[in-house]
Amino acid sequence: MGATKTDLFTKQQNEIAAMAKAIAHPARIAILQYLVKKNACVCGDLVDELGLAQATTSQHLKELKTAGIIQGSIEGASVCYCINPKVWKQYRDLFNAFFKEVDLQGSCC
Repeated sequence: MGATKTDLFTKQQNEIAAMAKAIAHPARIAILQYLVKKNACVCGDLVDELGLAQATTSQHLKELKTAGIIQGSIEGASVCYCINPKVWKQYRDLFNAFFKEVDLQGSCC
């Protein structure tokens, strides 16, 4: 969507779309699930875990880091990654509000 069209939508709609785009790849979901499962900084295990090339894994990590949902620190020759708890909570809260429970009485279509 062009930058000129985003002003047609609310701030919340734009935030949800940006967050959804950041996690809209199965490799990124796998990375996030792995980091949550480990619940610690992970250094170098992701390439073996995902089965993707180093360059591909690095690109997905870059997208997640740019979105702020993960954070990285340099330890020696490697970069270690973990979940950014503040941004994780923002994602959770925004998506929970978006996917609020709907009481549909029967089928509408």
